[in-house]
Amino acid sequence: MVLASSLLAGKVALITGGAAGIGRATARLFATHGAAVAIVDVSPERGPEVVRQIQAEGGRAVFLRCDVADAVQAEATVESAVAQLGGLHILFNNAGITCRRSVVETPVADWDRVVAVNLRGVFLMSKFAIPHLARAGGGTIVNTGSGWGLKGGKDAAVYCATKGAVVNLTRAMALDHAAQHIRVNCICPGDTDTALLAEEGRQLGVEAGAFLREAAARPMQRVGTPEEIAEAVLFLASDQSSFVTGTTLVVDGGGLAG
Repeated sequence: MVLASSLLAGKVALITGGAAGIGRATARLFATHGAAVAIVDVSPERGPEVVRQIQAEGGRAVFLRCDVADAVQAEATVESAVAQLGGLHILFNNAGITCRRSVVETPVADWDRVVAVNLRGVFLMSKFAIPHLARAGGGTIVNTGSGWGLKGGKDAAVYCATKGAVVNLTRAMALDHAAQHIRVNCICPGDTDTALLAEEGRQLGVEAGAFLREAAARPMQRVGTPEEIAEAVLFLASDQSSFVTGTTLVVDGGGLAG
């Protein structure tokens, strides 16, 4: 593999939701910058494929199947990543799901599941990863928020609630762990060309082309790509942002600017 740089040389990164979309793009980007990558996902098919892609390019990667909302699985996954890759320096809490309904329309089971994955998952993976980051002398955590973690969105009550919580949880974690040399930041993507975006359109019953045109209605007149979001995650995860903690980086083509 030809390294893009040695920006993450010697680092081990754990990426949840790493089998598709932003997680997959970030895993592959991290590998090109020298990191060994633990790809964590619930998908037993897509995860190993990402590992094969990274290994074919000369990188180091393992796949760990995990439901991040399950405390036993989350702890075992962190321990397995450390054992297989020799440590842990970067955690990217990226796993997430959505439910496009109002509070009244949201089934209780759907509310609970979105909260479990989007918020409890960040808590659990961080809880079990932070001691390892501290033992390594410090590290970085990047949480995936959303533009809708900073403003409201129609028919997305539980998604907005969880992403708003992730944004503020990021700030609290940054304060709690700065003395351990652990930086914690949040990436807030706008609409990005992923399966999650397509799932939103399906839930709303909107034709795919029309939904994408609506999502592109922002100053840059397009949705983002997973690779563009991954570049921003790389900035927050690496020493390029060595004096940045507790912040939220919006990557949305200007959607929240006006």
